[in-house]
Amino acid sequence: MYLPSCLTTISKNRFSIFYILLIVLLGLSHPLSAQNDWSGSGKSIDPFHYTILKSATFQHASVASAHPLASMIGAAMMQKGGNAFDAAIATQLALAVVFPEAGNIGGGGFMVARKTNGENIALDFRETASSKASRDMYLDKNGNPDMHLSQDGHLASGIPGSIAGIFAMYKYAKLPFQQLIAPAIALAEHGFVITAKEAHLLNATKAEFIRYNTKPNAFVKAIPWKEGDTLIQKDLAKTLMRISKNGAKGFYEGKTAQLIAAEMQRGKGIITLDDLKKYKADKRTALTFNFNDFTILGMPPPSSGGIIVEQLMKMIAHKPLLAYGFESVKMVQLMVEAERRAFADRAAYMGDPDFWKVPLKTLTSVAYIAQRMANYDSTKPTPSQQIKEGQIPEHEETTHISIMDAEGNMVSITTTLNGWYGSRTVVGGAGFFLNNEMDDFSVKPGVPNMFGAVGGEANAIQPGKRMLSSMAPTIVLKNNAPFMVCGTPGGTTIPTSVFQTLADVLIFNMSAEQAIAAPKFHHQWLPDVIFVEPNFPKNTIAGLEAMGYAIQQRGPIGRTEIIKILRNGARETAADTRGDDAVAGF
Repeated sequence: MYLPSCLTTISKNRFSIFYILLIVLLGLSHPLSAQNDWSGSGKSIDPFHYTILKSATFQHASVASAHPLASMIGAAMMQKGGNAFDAAIATQLALAVVFPEAGNIGGGGFMVARKTNGENIALDFRETASSKASRDMYLDKNGNPDMHLSQDGHLASGIPGSIAGIFAMYKYAKLPFQQLIAPAIALAEHGFVITAKEAHLLNATKAEFIRYNTKPNAFVKAIPWKEGDTLIQKDLAKTLMRISKNGAKGFYEGKTAQLIAAEMQRGKGIITLDDLKKYKADKRTALTFNFNDFTILGMPPPSSGGIIVEQLMKMIAHKPLLAYGFESVKMVQLMVEAERRAFADRAAYMGDPDFWKVPLKTLTSVAYIAQRMANYDSTKPTPSQQIKEGQIPEHEETTHISIMDAEGNMVSITTTLNGWYGSRTVVGGAGFFLNNEMDDFSVKPGVPNMFGAVGGEANAIQPGKRMLSSMAPTIVLKNNAPFMVCGTPGGTTIPTSVFQTLADVLIFNMSAEQAIAAPKFHHQWLPDVIFVEPNFPKNTIAGLEAMGYAIQQRGPIGRTEIIKILRNGARETAADTRGDDAVAGF
């Protein structure tokens, strides 16, 4: 458990003002706990003294997210009488304040949800390309890609979708919207103490904040940030207040839209007032498929994550992974070969379905899956240069929220700015980071993006088009009853991390905490390398290398959030140990 160490420097009066304000904004007659159990009366959510609870079992409802304050706020909304959708909105808005590197109102994402009445919901609030975008906008005069333009600064941003997504979710919520956004406003206006990880990241990115911004912002100061410092975001508070008062129009029209357009003009970006006004979130049809006694719900295109997860689970469905042994050479080799084939399909066939016919049914059919695995050899690698897409006749910084309420509503949301702090551009006067999602398009066929993902015609840039994503918010039912909510950030590692989490829990019967702690690995077709975390089993690495696989150690893979229903109905909830992620509930 983690406790920020420099918090006693906050004045008692200042804390008291915030404490009273937060209680009023939450609409509570008494504060909620900032300790390990948020169900008791007479306790508080304290932005200047908080702990990071990594795992717990809650009887009624729970949240797992990238920051403890956001998780506590989400749980508070459900304890006040809200449902999982209320909690999702409040948590997401709080993350835009307390987790600025990935939590956002300047990015986009996807939601997969299951209501207690059996209704499945898939919301697409992915960013879109501006009306001024063009296929070759990131190519120089010689036709070579300038990846700096697609990844850094104003021109890298797509039209943000997060706020439209929040209001699309709100139709399923119960509490007044002003109550859901109020804690985020208070956190932005009065501040919260930052962790050591946040301080390190702000300091490491300071030069880019200066380079890619045209106005002063809250994230740059003369002396280095340190653990326990208070981050106050006055401009963001004003933006959130406009949204509270005017709804989605408080972002896509009026003052905030004008500030975005002015920022674009100063930085030679291309998003216009008309682009913002026309943005809409889309309701999609959730992917559903069976795996043993389980039904798995995923996100369809323009996310590739749901299709990839479905392909991967079907590719291993009839293999005896339990007999192979957890993270044995045989298990990992099989899963790597499945991942290799799914990512080859991603490059060729997946894109925005409003612009490109994605052969969804074929890609996930039994016959096609069998065809893809026909040349699988359990004794050696299939080199990626020999693997093409199947034949069909026709920075990685994101954040994930898993929520389950007392009634059994389940919400899985993954949102993103793409890289850490997105484009590193803050909208002057509005206080929030813009995304750098344009890099998720195929800037030029065959050229990898910042995550090494290769794309083609299906994901070429077009005005109004949504760039392909790897996000994979996931829900699992067992015998048609709630069983698990999970998801993770991590760019192209998202679907492979979700794949491994599903295997850990559904095949190896791990707890949520065990599945999160398990060392991760990743293969994405190109480059032809298996990436592993530092604590990956050495014997397995040696066995794979002996078979001819190239292994490369890298840093942490993903930050998975899991809620799993136990036999007694309690919610086993776990947040990833790879960051400041935390759980809350009652």
